Amino acid sequence: MAEYTKCGIVGCGFVGTSIAFSLMQSELFQEMVLIDVNVEKAEGEAMDLSHGLSFASPMDIYAGDYKDLADAGIIIITAGAGQKPGETRLDLVHKNVTIFQQIIPKITQYNQDAILLVVSNPVDILTYVTIRLSGFPEHRVLGSGTVLDSGRLKYMIGRQLSIDPRSVHSFVIGEHGDSELVAWSCTNVSGVPFETMCRLRSNHSPKPGYQDHLEEEVKQSAYEIIGRKGFTNYGVAMAVKRICEGIQKDEHCILSVSSLLHGEYGMDNICIGVPTVIGSNGIEDIVTLDLTREELDDLGASVSELQAVIADLKL
Repeated sequence: MAEYTKCGIVGCGFVGTSIAFSLMQSELFQEMVLIDVNVEKAEGEAMDLSHGLSFASPMDIYAGDYKDLADAGIIIITAGAGQKPGETRLDLVHKNVTIFQQIIPKITQYNQDAILLVVSNPVDILTYVTIRLSGFPEHRVLGSGTVLDSGRLKYMIGRQLSIDPRSVHSFVIGEHGDSELVAWSCTNVSGVPFETMCRLRSNHSPKPGYQDHLEEEVKQSAYEIIGRKGFTNYGVAMAVKRICEGIQKDEHCILSVSSLLHGEYGMDNICIGVPTVIGSNGIEDIVTLDLTREELDDLGASVSELQAVIADLKL
């Protein structure tokens, strides 16, 4: 029986260990197992994290094997090749699908009751692959989707308007990648339409192309960070912590995780980042935003790119 007091992290690279550090301080779990193909690295990370427990809440952190996932309630998958400078997330697809074909059967051998949270890139493709490989009910397989992208957007809007980003309500949807888009028609600041708040905070309407500029800034964020430090890790760790919080506390919160669509937005049999109600059972409902025709067309184009990649995989 899966226990939501225990989580497992498969993959102890920069992202996996940052997630572990974030979750260690969250008080969400009482037990955390780290798994990596490099056993010594997993052991070293577990030791390093454990040495900080005297400054945090009680928790059992250790390196283990797939059999140690048997009673984990949430299994976070970060294993795979990382994105390099100049490389898109979709460039990683064949390398990481091969890795998932090796690790997903190992997970399901010992645990068929957990919620699987995919973080590895390209996250939408790998979430779809995980559903197919695991045989899990699709509501118990989700990806980190565009939760981080939406967080980046809220930060940027908040910075521009000198507003707390937690008061910004907006979603980046579609692929977690170059074809993603902002649902501007549904964007508001504490219920106030975005353009109205722009006029309120700056005494004039936003300049033409302002939304396009912000959207492009969000899309380029990962490339900018990777170009400077070689990888991204902290933002996604916070996004994953937020997703785990929604599941573990049964919050019924709405986050733009990567979910399998069945006709929503006119799309079918594809995983993309869309507003989704999540709780202790994983995905509860997919929220259909009232998008403009142009936004729907852009979302369709994003989905088409992913579908072409999936077709090439011949799953």
